[in-house]
Amino acid sequence: MNIIIVGCGRVGRSITDQLNTEGHSITVIDESAEALEKVADTQNVMAIQGNGATCRVLEEAEIGNCDLLIAVTATDELNLYTCLLAKNMGVTSTIARVRNPEYISDISMIRENLKLSLAINPEHACASEISRMVKYPGAVKISSFAKGMVDFIKIRLSEKSPISGKRVADCASLLKGAVRLVYVEREGEFYIPNGDFVLRTGDMVSFVAPSSAAAKLLKLMGTLSNKGRSVFILGGSKIGFYLAKILREAGVNVKIIEKNPLRCETLSEGLRGVMIINADAMDEDLLLSEHIDRADGVVCLMDTDEENLLASLYAKQVNPKAKVVTELGNLKFSSVVDTLPLDSVIRPKQLTGEYIVRYVRGMQNTVGNNVETMYKVSGDRAEALEFLVREDSALTGVPLSRLNLKNDLQIVCISRNGKVIMPGGGDTIEKGDRVIVVTKHKGLADLRDILK
Repeated sequence: MNIIIVGCGRVGRSITDQLNTEGHSITVIDESAEALEKVADTQNVMAIQGNGATCRVLEEAEIGNCDLLIAVTATDELNLYTCLLAKNMGVTSTIARVRNPEYISDISMIRENLKLSLAINPEHACASEISRMVKYPGAVKISSFAKGMVDFIKIRLSEKSPISGKRVADCASLLKGAVRLVYVEREGEFYIPNGDFVLRTGDMVSFVAPSSAAAKLLKLMGTLSNKGRSVFILGGSKIGFYLAKILREAGVNVKIIEKNPLRCETLSEGLRGVMIINADAMDEDLLLSEHIDRADGVVCLMDTDEENLLASLYAKQVNPKAKVVTELGNLKFSSVVDTLPLDSVIRPKQLTGEYIVRYVRGMQNTVGNNVETMYKVSGDRAEALEFLVREDSALTGVPLSRLNLKNDLQIVCISRNGKVIMPGGGDTIEKGDRVIVVTKHKGLADLRDILK
């Protein structure tokens, strides 16, 4: 596909990276020569310097051949205007980043009136992801599929875990069939394990389970499962605003520590029932005086990765039982970050890219059995994909044991008529199903791509 990306900041570069990996033809537009140079040095893209919200620059980018325009500049209004202009110039599909909290309640109307294909709010999406982590403190990460009916749950195995030291095949009776172990991360390597794979203490293990079974699984694995009732948010960013709102509505006591007094005033006006503290969140004495050592959760959302990493390590030191979530904007040095004793790491820019890649794959096959949900697994080494089966094909009605599936691929779950199925060899895929697949293969856009 021919894709134009307007805006070449961190989000734009992350999207460019992921779509370029998918094999699309990318043109990036930005007024900053420095920003364009950063992406052009590492990606095979066409770079155009100029204002992407003008006909002249869009024509220079050959908008007449464009299949999709993505506007992700720092200004919501500019993104919306760029998409409107692109629509009038004949582009069928447009995506706008819309971040302002004041627009969140109007986003459906904005999308409909401007005929946007997708309006994405990265900060709100990120806050929703963090709220799930806080809900289940024992999980490193929780991702939802099948309209919230199925959860992917990642945990780190402790010495007390009942499956540590066991073969995967021997875990089946313990998990009782309602839960399936789908992949393992160990010492920088990624595995889709067979029955003989032996689990070890320290492994990062991911399960798929009905959402109703998530709490039971965490208790079984020996991790904390009590919901967080008091949460510190260090940094009053947009993500912090959305997160505080979500948690407060769920009955959680929330404190935000933000050093910018003007930002504190804005937060106070928009958040009822949330304690806003105007102070430096890197002040140890302050954190202790506010009893961070008694909190159920600590979320680090400050301006720099360095501050977030230090604050997270400190919070874990003074409060080992707390759930600590760390925001990282820089995608570099992942191998180093993975070695640190962090509970959960959230990368907003990567999350935005995943949303858009999922949409693009759906565009590639709008008639068939296309991708509904997608999550990158273990960085970019594998993917968890949800396909909606829209039509009968060579896959439907055939027992899974008779399908010639690709290697390094598992069909881990089927959602059918409100029922979650952990499939065996005798189960079949039927029209209307939501099928969840984990695979090391990249770029699967249709369910039929799982066959050799």
